Amino acid sequence: MVTVVAMDSISMEALKMDNISVVFKKFFKEEDGVTAIEYGLIAALIAVVIIAAVRTVGTNLVTVFNQIASALASA
Repeated sequence: MVTVVAMDSISMEALKMDNISVVFKKFFKEEDGVTAIEYGLIAALIAVVIIAAVRTVGTNLVTVFNQIASALASA
């Protein structure tokens, strides 16, 4: 069985593939997306540092308040 393909459909497929390759080339050349990812990573790192600092301070603060409560209870 032989399938006959119209010439127009072949040229349309070639144009679609050319457009896709152009889009990918532009995507990899542009650095706007890379910059946004870098800012996102920096923001995530800052958030992790803040969370770690707050947890440490919170733990130390609980210890101090427990010592104060013990001293007041024994007084």
